[in-house]
Amino acid sequence: MQPGQMAYDRAITVFSPDGRLFQVEYARVAVTRGTTTIGLKFKDGVVLIADKRLSSKLIEADSVEKIYEVDSHIGVSTSGLVADARIIIDYARVLAQINRVTYDEPVLVEALAKKICDYKQQYTQYGGVRPFGIALLIAGHDEKGPHLFETDPSGALFAYKATSIGAGKDIVMEMLEAEHREGMSREDAVSLGLRALQKANEEPLNPVSVEIGVVQKGKHFRKLKDAEIKKSINKFLGAELKGD
Repeated sequence: MQPGQMAYDRAITVFSPDGRLFQVEYARVAVTRGTTTIGLKFKDGVVLIADKRLSSKLIEADSVEKIYEVDSHIGVSTSGLVADARIIIDYARVLAQINRVTYDEPVLVEALAKKICDYKQQYTQYGGVRPFGIALLIAGHDEKGPHLFETDPSGALFAYKATSIGAGKDIVMEMLEAEHREGMSREDAVSLGLRALQKANEEPLNPVSVEIGVVQKGKHFRKLKDAEIKKSINKFLGAELKGD
C-alpha cells in the first residue's frame, strides 16, 4: 500500500480519493484465500461442489462443512472465514423460517439472497464493525425455477448460470465459460464441476475432501453421501482415463 493510502485504510466508513473502501477490498482478499467452491445450473436444478481442503490428516472430515442446507429448497456454499460463514448461515436460516411462519410458504430464493446481501452491506457502512470476510453461492429452486446467486463481502448480488468463488476461481471460471451449456443434465454438471475443481487443485481429487449438494425441482436440497461422491469421482476419473 502507498503511504498516501494509509489514512483511508483504517476505517470502514472512509472512502479513498479514488472511491475505494479498502476494508471491503481486504475482505475480498480473505475470500480468495478460502477453498474453491463451484455452482452450476442444470436442466431442472443447481449443483454445488466444494473443496473442503483438510489441512491435516488428524482432522475429522465430517467436522468440516462448506455446504449448508438453509431451507428444504435452498443450499448455500461458502468461501472465506469459517466463523463469519456460520453467522451468515444462521441468519439465513432464521429468515427462511420467519417467512414460513409469517406467510405459510417457502421464501423465494432471490428474496432471501437480497436480504442476506442487505445484512452484509450494513457491515460496510458503520464504524466499529468490519465486513464479513466471506462470499456465498446460494442455490435453490422455487416457483420461478432454478437459481444460482453469488454474494461478496460488499453485499453485491449477481445471478449466474455457473460460477466459482475461492482460491481457484480464475481457473474454474475459464473452464466453465468454455464448457458450461444450458439444459445440461445433472450428471454432466457434476462431471464438469469435478473436472474444474481438479484443474484448480494441484492434488488428485479425494472423496473425503469434496462436498456436493444438489437441489432440483420437486425435491429437497440434499448433500450427497460419501458413497455417492466417491462414485461420481470414480466415474469422472474413468472418463478422464478414457479421454487420455
